[in-house]
Amino acid sequence: MGKPTPPAYTPGAGSSADADPDALSLHTPTGGVSDPAFPLDLDAPDLGTDDLPPLYSDIDNDAGSGAPLLPPGTQFGQSADLAPKQVDQNTGVEVFVTSVFEADPKLLEKQINISAAKPPRPFVRIHGTHRQMVEENGKKTEKAVTDFEVSVELTPYLFSDVATQLSWRETRTVENNEKTCRGTVFRKRAPGYKQDIEVGTGPKPTLAEWCHRYCASHATVKCFVLRRRVVGFDEEKLRSQLDALVRSTNYRGSVCITFPVKDEYVFIYNDCWINRWRHTNWIRWIFYLTFLWIFSWPFLYFFTKTFEVVTADWDFSRPQENGRLAYVSMSEDHIYNTWARAISRAVLGKRQACLDHNDLVASHTDGPDVVADVMDAVNAPSFVRRGVTAIAHVNRQLGWGSDWS
Repeated sequence: MGKPTPPAYTPGAGSSADADPDALSLHTPTGGVSDPAFPLDLDAPDLGTDDLPPLYSDIDNDAGSGAPLLPPGTQFGQSADLAPKQVDQNTGVEVFVTSVFEADPKLLEKQINISAAKPPRPFVRIHGTHRQMVEENGKKTEKAVTDFEVSVELTPYLFSDVATQLSWRETRTVENNEKTCRGTVFRKRAPGYKQDIEVGTGPKPTLAEWCHRYCASHATVKCFVLRRRVVGFDEEKLRSQLDALVRSTNYRGSVCITFPVKDEYVFIYNDCWINRWRHTNWIRWIFYLTFLWIFSWPFLYFFTKTFEVVTADWDFSRPQENGRLAYVSMSEDHIYNTWARAISRAVLGKRQACLDHNDLVASHTDGPDVVADVMDAVNAPSFVRRGVTAIAHVNRQLGWGSDWS
């Protein structure tokens, strides 16, 4: 996820951010969370339980076919692809191995536009660990122990209106001075550029031109790549806020806050035996187990001609002429205030999960003592509840999660 794009941007009449760059697409209720255990950014209003953002699955299921950002006749979250594909369940990477697009650049362009209409799925992941000595086979060794691993999906905040799927999305091709694979193995600038100096070159190719170049390429093995990016999101700001939130629980272990993105890449390969083999699981396992990958990987790398020239930019924010940022939905401060209580409760509960709408609602409606809530849920005896609650309060006071604990 990148920083805001340099060019100034003035939202049009139809944009949801015309009135105020800090305006929300959701209603802002009165009041907020005042529990000192959950430090909030008081400059951003809190959200009530009636206006909480939807689940990603709700976006998939509720969208209609008339969405203005989708190709006509398609539905968000439903397969409208023009050829079969493989999807990695962990990363969401989509792979096409087909001859459908090799001879028809217009069909390839249509598939790229269809794939670009699907948003990337950004997450924030908060991982806490500490070092501990454990005894294995009669020997003491140092081992990293996970205390908590909490994540939150940020996909709903890429839309100004989820129901109609309004967003700030732009499909663009690479500039002539950008170093990338242009039907080549190695990254390079467009012909006519020497370093950053333009020697003499025309305008950058459009998506239609790149699709024609891909179809006209005589390469035996070739691949067209689409990347979906989230731009205009200040990761460092949210990272510092979340780090302070975790430390406010008196946690003394190591905290790692990352921003992984799923559904980021789409690879379209031409139909040949090499590409079919490289995406057949049992053949790949043979190469892994026999260590043939040591020879096959360099061969595939140097033999594949890659067109990495198209990007679908999903803007989280855009700079205005007055220098302020306009947000498509919510600012980083609003997101932090929305999720701070739920994240803090999950950290104290030592959970390893992706928080969802239910966690958000519970954090705004239940009491602040997450340990007592858990004990009540499992119907623990009263003396057990009192003992565990006492330990939790001591941990908050003296610290928890330190190395060798």
